[in-house]
Formats: sequence, structure tokens, C-alpha cells
Amino acid sequence: MNGKEASLERHPEYQYLDLLQEILDKGVKQTDKGTGVVTYSLFGKQIRFDLAKGFPLLTTKRVYWKGVLHELFWFMKGMTNIKYLVDNNVHIWDDYPYKLYRKLVEKGEAKEITKEEFIDKIKNDNEFAEKHGTLKYIYGEMWRNWPAKDGRTIDQLKWVMNEIVEDPDCHNAIVNSWDPQYLYRMAKPDEALRFPICHNMYQVSVRDGKLSLQLYQRSCDAFLGVPFNIASYALLAQILAHLCGYEPGEFIHTYGDIHIYENHFEQVKEQLKREPKEFPMVKISAEATTLENIKPEHVTLENYNPQETIKAPLTVAGGFVEKKS
Repeated sequence: MNGKEASLERHPEYQYLDLLQEILDKGVKQTDKGTGVVTYSLFGKQIRFDLAKGFPLLTTKRVYWKGVLHELFWFMKGMTNIKYLVDNNVHIWDDYPYKLYRKLVEKGEAKEITKEEFIDKIKNDNEFAEKHGTLKYIYGEMWRNWPAKDGRTIDQLKWVMNEIVEDPDCHNAIVNSWDPQYLYRMAKPDEALRFPICHNMYQVSVRDGKLSLQLYQRSCDAFLGVPFNIASYALLAQILAHLCGYEPGEFIHTYGDIHIYENHFEQVKEQLKREPKEFPMVKISAEATTLENIKPEHVTLENYNPQETIKAPLTVAGGFVEKKS
């Protein structure tokens, strides 16, 4: 490709913006059974980013980098208690354990407190945090401690890393978070998750010395969630490449049901008016050599200059719906 052709190459962020426009134009109306929330949806889409050409942290609005970084480390280290996130002032998971706590309040088994008081106790009361801050069968547990039928646990992420180092041509480097025995009405009522597993499977592949990662996400909040998910799994791809001794390849994001919430339409239209800027870069310190010793401070984001934040309400929908007797 010559300089003129390179200058005319379309910015990769337009893949995402074009998808937003397609949902606005062609999305099918759907209603969430549990909450009555309306979305407009497409099924079976895909976008991809060459990580050598920049880190896909979207620039047409600011994406919450601190949340991306700490949530990914929460997953990678096998953590399931939100105290780590709360201690780092990341509150994207606060609603789910508080929802479970509210169930105890309704049964008379816990004291009535506000969400703010609940999070303060998670931060400052270790005994309370241990009892009420843990989410069972969430990503960190499934990645690093998958519960096997014989009582042992399986470290899927460590296995994948070993597999792609020992056999770069392997086709089986998959991490799965979708365990039917704990999901929806497939689960026993007292074991069903009260929060959705959305980004449920990813596969790693090495080709020509470059590591690529493909995520399959079964349910995708296009405006609020997807930009965050793109950044999270692109960062995971770069970290795995670094730790396993490869160059970063592509991040491929495959969508099941991708949708825009009805109350996000105006925000989406505002974003579609904006022009993308140059993608930032991510650097990982040479001090990070293993899954055990890598830390958030080993990861540096450089030259991120996005347009301003576009705020929209977060909708907690799509989880377990209990049958009424």
C-alpha cells in the first residue's frame, strides 16, 4: 500500500459506527421479558481490528479506560468479589451483589441499607464484603476455576496460554464462561445466576507469529457495553501476546444479538455525527512475564484523545426471570 492509499484508508472505528447506523435503520423491535425494556436488534454481525494499527479504544466518545483495565484484571486473576473493583473506585458491577442483598432484605434476613451504604460497607468492612460481595460463577471463576463435576477446578486461561506456546498451530484454545447448570431455567432455582453472562466465549489463534483473539458475545448493548467490550478483549489479546511471546494480531468481535436500547437513540445519533480520531497505543512493561506477576500498573495507555463523554442510563436486563407461582 502506498502513502496515498494509506491516507485514504477508512478509519477502523467506522465499523462500529456503521453498525450503530444499521441498527437504527434495520433493527427489529424486541421487549425484554423480565423488565419490559425495549431494544432494536440485529443478529449475527462481526467487526475486526488490526492491533498493530492502534488500540481500538473508541474515540467518538470517551470510553472508561480505568474500568476496562481493572475489570479485565479482576477476570484474569480469577476474582469474583467486587471489593477489588470498589477498592479501585470502579463501580460497574455494584448493582448485581446489591440486587442479591435486596433479596435477603425482602426475606427479613438482612438489614435495610441504601446502595451507597452497601458499597461503603463492601469497601470498609472485610467480613461484610466476604459475605455479600461475591458473585458466584462469574467470569473470573469460570476462566480460572471452572467447577468440574468431580470437585476439582479447571484453569481454562492458563491452559490456553500453555497450549498456544506448546502448539502454536492448535485449534482448541478456547475459554468458555457459559455453564448451563447455573444459567436461566436450566439451573436449579437456588443456583441460577441473577445476572447475565453476555461475553460468553473466546478463542485464541496464532498465525505467522501473531496472536489473535475472537470473542463471541451472545447479547450486546451496542451503545454502552460494546465499546467497553471491544477495549477489554483487545487488551486481553495484547496481554496474552506479550506473556506468550507473540506479536499482537487481530481482535475479532462476533455478535449474537446486538441491540440499541430505545432510551439510547438520541445519544447514538449524537455519536454518529462525530469523526473518529487516531487510535491510542497500549504498552506492556517487560516486567510483566507471567499471568501471576502481571499487574494493572504494567499496562500503559498512550495518546488517547477522544471526544467528550456521551452519557446514557445503564439498563440491567436480560438476567434470570423467576416463574411466578
